[in-house]
Amino acid sequence: MDSWLFLEIPGQRFPSLDNQGPVSGFPRKKFPLKYCPPPSAAAPRKPSPLLCQELATTSTMPYQYPALTPEQKKELSDIAHRIVAPGKGILAADESTGSIAKRLQSIGTENTEENRRFYRQLLLTADDRVNPCIGGVILFHETLYQKADDGRPFPQVIKSKGGVVGIKVDKGVVPLAGTNGETTTQGLDGLSERCAQYKKDGADFAKWRCVLKIGEHTPSSLAIMENANVLARYASICQQNGIVPIVEPEILPDGDHDLKRCQYVTEKVLAAVYKALSDHHIYLEGTLLKPNMVTPGHACTQKFSHEEIAMATVTALRRTVPPAVTGITFLSGGQSEEEASINLNAINKCPLLKPWALTFSYGRALQASALKAWGGKKENLKAAQEEYVKRALANSLACQGKYAPSGQAGAAASESLFVSNHAY
Repeated sequence: MDSWLFLEIPGQRFPSLDNQGPVSGFPRKKFPLKYCPPPSAAAPRKPSPLLCQELATTSTMPYQYPALTPEQKKELSDIAHRIVAPGKGILAADESTGSIAKRLQSIGTENTEENRRFYRQLLLTADDRVNPCIGGVILFHETLYQKADDGRPFPQVIKSKGGVVGIKVDKGVVPLAGTNGETTTQGLDGLSERCAQYKKDGADFAKWRCVLKIGEHTPSSLAIMENANVLARYASICQQNGIVPIVEPEILPDGDHDLKRCQYVTEKVLAAVYKALSDHHIYLEGTLLKPNMVTPGHACTQKFSHEEIAMATVTALRRTVPPAVTGITFLSGGQSEEEASINLNAINKCPLLKPWALTFSYGRALQASALKAWGGKKENLKAAQEEYVKRALANSLACQGKYAPSGQAGAAASESLFVSNHAY
C-alpha cells in the first residue's frame, strides 16, 4: 500500500501531514514516501572524526563569509586551553602607569620606570613553585618591552616558566553621552595594527575591560548594548591577528544592592555580550571570559555565605555563557586576597554542572601581600616573592575546588581591596 505526503505549496507554511484536504485553501501536491528502516541497534554508526573536527572549526551558515581558517581556530583554541589548564589561572599585572602609581604610593615608593620594572620583575621571577599555578600573565604596554636584570625580555621570562604572554589593549573608559554617568571603553582605532605588532613581540592573548555600574536606573540598555558591541568588535580584531581575546564586562561592586540584584544584572549583561559575540561571528572556543563574581554591593548590609555567592555566580553563568567558551577567569573585584580564594573555591565546588574551566585572573588579590612585604626595598625581594607564591598556590587549589583555608592568613591577605569606582 502506497503512503503519501501532502504539502501546501505557497508561502512559508509548515508541511501538513493530514490527507483530509487543504485546511488553508492553498493547492497541495502529493509525494510518495519511501520507508527507511532504522539502523540496526547492534551496529550503531560512529561519527567520523574528520566530520567532528570540521564541525568544531567551521560554520555551516551559508551566508557567513569565513573569518578564520581551521588552522587559525586551532591555534586560538590551543592558546586558550593552555592558559586555563587544570590548576592554572592568570596574573593580571597590567595596571596602567596611573594605577600602579597608587599602589606604589601606598608603600611610600616613587612611581619611576625602574621601580615599576623591578616590581614586575619581582612577580615574574618568583621561584618554580608558581609554574603550575600561572597559565598566563597580562602585561601593560610598557612592561611588554622591559627586561629582567639578566637581560631577558619579560615575555621570554614568562614563556620560560610555561606561561602565555598577554597584553592590555584598551585605552580606558570614557563617558557615554546620554547616560547617567555611564561609560564605554575606547581603543578600537588602530587596534588591528597594534595586535599584529604585539603578536610579533610575543603576546598570544589580550584583555579589554568594559565597566558597568548597578544603580537605581543603571546599567541602562544603551550602556549594556554599547559595551557589548565594543567587546565583540575588539574580540573580532584580536582573533583576526591570532590573539585570544579575554572579554571583560566588569560590573562594579559599588552600591548597596543585594545578591539577587547583582545576579539579575550580571545575567542581562552577559546575555547581551554573547549575543554581540554571535553577531560578530566570534569563535567562542578561542576566547576567555573575565567576569565579576556575583556578590552583593560593597555597602549592602545583608551578609551572604560563600556558598550562596557561588550558587548565584554559577547560575548566572549557566544561563548566559555558551559551553563552547573555553574558560572563565574571574576578576577579584576588590575582595580581599583570602576572600577571593575562598569564593573561587566555593564556585568550583558548587554542585551544578559547569562546562567551562573556572579559574582566576587576579591583580590585587595576587599582589597585595607581596606589595606590602616588598615595601619598595630591594632587600625585601625574597619575602615579597614568598607572599606572592603563597597566593598563587592558594588560588591554584581554589580553581580545582581543593582550597582549605588555614585560618592563619596574614592581615594583608584579609584586608579588603575595595576601591570605589575602580579604574584600571
